Amino acid sequence: MQFTMYHHAFVVIAVIVVAFIGAKKFKLNTELTLLTASVAALLAHVITPMGVDARSALPFTEIIRHFVEGTFTYFDVCMTFLSATFFMTLYKEAGGIDYLVRVIVGKFYKKRIVLLLMLMVIMMIPGAVTGSGATTVLTVGGLVGAVLATMGVKEDRRVALVFMLAAMSAACPPINLWAMMAAAGANMPYTGFGTPLLLLTGVGALFSTFYLTRGCKCDGNVEDVVAELPEPPSGWNFLKAIIPFVVLLVAILGARVIPAYWPVIGMPMIFGLSALAVVLVSPKKVNLMEVGLTTVTNLKELVGIMVMVGILNQILTLTAARGLVSLGVVILPIWLLFAALWIILPVSEGVLQYAVAPLFGVPLIMLFNMLGYNPVIALSCWAVMWPVGDCLPPTAVVGKAAVMQMNYKGDYNKGFLKNVLVPALVVLALCTVVMIFNKPIGSFLGV
Repeated sequence: MQFTMYHHAFVVIAVIVVAFIGAKKFKLNTELTLLTASVAALLAHVITPMGVDARSALPFTEIIRHFVEGTFTYFDVCMTFLSATFFMTLYKEAGGIDYLVRVIVGKFYKKRIVLLLMLMVIMMIPGAVTGSGATTVLTVGGLVGAVLATMGVKEDRRVALVFMLAAMSAACPPINLWAMMAAAGANMPYTGFGTPLLLLTGVGALFSTFYLTRGCKCDGNVEDVVAELPEPPSGWNFLKAIIPFVVLLVAILGARVIPAYWPVIGMPMIFGLSALAVVLVSPKKVNLMEVGLTTVTNLKELVGIMVMVGILNQILTLTAARGLVSLGVVILPIWLLFAALWIILPVSEGVLQYAVAPLFGVPLIMLFNMLGYNPVIALSCWAVMWPVGDCLPPTAVVGKAAVMQMNYKGDYNKGFLKNVLVPALVVLALCTVVMIFNKPIGSFLGV
């Protein structure tokens, strides 16, 4: 049998799978696992015959070039991620989050529905402006969990709710890293995603909040509950607390409302201006260098994953393995995709993290666009389904962060994941329905 380009790509994919399993067996972290798979794929590409469409062997300089290019594939996304998380960390260290939580609990503790809605909004903000569920957990997860405990919410449900809200916040606009990465890979502008993403994540967050807090009551003494929360620095007031977010919204919306008169500034600069607003309004002097080091330390794993995903994506493209995966997705019957994506997407997120966005998202965009579906609505659905898998092994980045931040002592699978199951399935079912009827829904939303 003649060795063809397809056989070559199959071998490369098989090598990636074996390398990935082997790296996990040796308990390497996600970054090193992705790097090992990339190196193994490149070696397989160089060694394996390429069939009638043979290419010249790669010189060492070309190999280095591909690795360097891969590391910068998502450089802009990483910069947005770092600057946004710096802004939220600075706001937290200045005491802004402590102040907002105390105000909300003090005024609305006896109004259960309003309090839950306010806590949900507090949880959604960090992920919405950073694109990271882990950032949500690290900045406000502990505070919101403490409030939920005073309401009588059981520990398993508290951790499950913190995770689900973190997952929905990561998918919430304006920053959705999965949609941004997939759209960039398909040369598709990241516009029009705000409304569908807000609709899907809003419904998911609302259901998760009220389902996981069912039966709880706010029957404690308000003063005692507030006394258990961290004390913010003196000098904070509501106006100071919202100014940084007003700056953020004005900077984002200005370019859309009056684009002809608004300067072109990137998201990192927008978050930099918001961070400057925090410094100006904060009654407490904050060590910017310490906050910067904390930000980099907390994000080194996630940024490392993004860099390694870029390398793997570059190698997959070089070896034609990405084209084979794309072809495999494109030739599947559309009904099979609708039936399977609600399982495939979360599970693949648990294995590959952000690598799933360019790997599966790009060919899916091409397929849906070719079949006449609305690619914006479809990608919005996938971008909400992916972060639901952040509690699944082997990575489980956000799930592990929630368990650690909440000091959870229960069983991860029988306690935490069991309580996550129902709201996660509701979110996946909602996204699947919207994905199936994406054309009429897109027309209704004006997308």
